[in-house]
Amino acid sequence: MSSTVGELLDSLPAAADQEQRRGWVVACAQALGLGGIAVALGQELVWFSDETSARLEDLQFVLGQGPGKFVHDEAEVRALPDLGRSLAQQWPQFAAEAEELGIAALFVWPVRIGAVQVGTMTGYRRTVGPLTGQQLAQGQLVADALAQYVLSHWPAGTDVGNGPGHVGAVDLHRAEVHHATGVLSERLGVSLAEALDRLRARAYASGLSLSDTAHTVIRQELP
Repeated sequence: MSSTVGELLDSLPAAADQEQRRGWVVACAQALGLGGIAVALGQELVWFSDETSARLEDLQFVLGQGPGKFVHDEAEVRALPDLGRSLAQQWPQFAAEAEELGIAALFVWPVRIGAVQVGTMTGYRRTVGPLTGQQLAQGQLVADALAQYVLSHWPAGTDVGNGPGHVGAVDLHRAEVHHATGVLSERLGVSLAEALDRLRARAYASGLSLSDTAHTVIRQELP
């Protein structure tokens, strides 16, 4: 029997490793009736259930398009139960890429600490249709719990060097992106903002994830 959201909120251990954290967020997605979820704080992807949810976050970051980029304009969750109708005109590039991934519906919850929004939690479905009112409300509980966990385990100082999977830590999945941005900035003699734009453009043109593109830049496989 699958766990309820309430049971899951009480079951995440403080010292969870990467595999345990991934399993927990997969169970949360299933309990909410979603195919997967991902959490981003600012420009950092900090938690995701599967490669599809990570890719969706990546696309929003690379393209500067998508519902998660504008959820701060909304008081509550942004529900897009029929993605084709909702995004085709507003964000055509993102809509096309999401369709290629087989995404039919998206739901974006604000991640808040107190009254301050610090990020988003994005969930997807492969079938068109709304979530129930209970699922939407429980999704916010999951987003709030993740925010508290992430901030309690945010790496500081040398902790960043522990790498993905370190027990009790939060993995910063875009650490290589920031590193590669600095590399490109110095190599090309451009600002960090322009270097990040160029990195995004390379990722989109190549079809690689942003992290994979950053990795090749760091290894100097790209000029």
